[in-house]
Amino acid sequence: MKKRFLFPTLLALAGSSALADKVVNIGYSGPLSGGAAFYGKDVQSGIDMAIAELNRSGVTVKGEKVTFKLVALDDRYLPNETATNVKRLTSQGIDIVFVPHAGGILTVQPLTNRDPEFLLVAYSSEPKILDSRNPLTFMLPPRYDNYLQPFTATQMKAFGKRLGLIGTTSAYGKQWTDAISDEWKKQGGTVLSNNGVDYNTTVDYSSAVTKALAEKPDVLFIGGPSQPTALVVKAAREQGFKGGFIVMDQAKFEQMDQVIPRSYLDGSVGVLPTKEFAGTQLFVTLYQRMYKKIPTSEAALNYMGMNIIAKAMELAGTTDDPVAIRAQLNAASKALPQSKTVYKLFGVTDKGHVDAEFVVASVKGGQYTRLRLIKTFK
Repeated sequence: MKKRFLFPTLLALAGSSALADKVVNIGYSGPLSGGAAFYGKDVQSGIDMAIAELNRSGVTVKGEKVTFKLVALDDRYLPNETATNVKRLTSQGIDIVFVPHAGGILTVQPLTNRDPEFLLVAYSSEPKILDSRNPLTFMLPPRYDNYLQPFTATQMKAFGKRLGLIGTTSAYGKQWTDAISDEWKKQGGTVLSNNGVDYNTTVDYSSAVTKALAEKPDVLFIGGPSQPTALVVKAAREQGFKGGFIVMDQAKFEQMDQVIPRSYLDGSVGVLPTKEFAGTQLFVTLYQRMYKKIPTSEAALNYMGMNIIAKAMELAGTTDDPVAIRAQLNAASKALPQSKTVYKLFGVTDKGHVDAEFVVASVKGGQYTRLRLIKTFK
């Protein structure tokens, strides 16, 4: 009796194995602990959401059905740990790796062309990422130098010409600080002392704020992950600062006003919240249903990026040739419905940069006022 039932059982097992989907692992190295953990997890959630939808709807590459799986590693926002993580991921045969911070991206970019090659999906607005002309980089957000002129002109006109600096001291934060300082001077303003601190490790920002306010600034440049940036605003307002804020694009208004009253943000300039963009409501609704929180561009742009990559794999007929996948990104972006791209998307440039519309805004009376429509590349 046992032999009679064993044979069909073996056939059934063999059949299920033959019909099993090919598993395609997607790598991620980002901050999942420390002060930037919320930021890193927002990025991860966007990739996860896209993968869940792709797996439900089904993706077929060269006649073979594939299932995606995210392999996420914590790098604590430290570039040397990003490099270690990326080497570990690629040694496991992973050909697509998402990294959401400039220091890590610039550290691992030179590794993309080595054996094994991999496609680096860069979530950072650092212009140097594109300036390197790396052929295996796919950059998602706008370059931050698009923001410098409108942010400076708006705040200088509204509040005055003295700029204090309390940005984060990550590699990305230092570059932003230098860039906004140069633009502020270019438009005729005075740049005061740099009181930047590490937003990833600092808990109490009152000392840095006190030092900055002692120089009587009209505007403060601040920014890093949203939650600590909100604490900088809180410290400044509670110490009596009535001026404006230039908020680095990493920090998001829609997350900051979950930590502090929105009235504290009056007089700030930054990136318009994702939920305020036309055409984003379906994504926002689905995301909130899944994660019970408001999505930022971290989630939205990485959701879009993962969808573009999956479509590029279909068009290229491969899941493991990063060069071929990279070559299909533009065509893939144009083949996706707007619900999957979230923002108004025009394509992917030859440099591997998403070409889409983005909006900068100010906060006045608790409401968002659109300042300028920009394209994500320059």
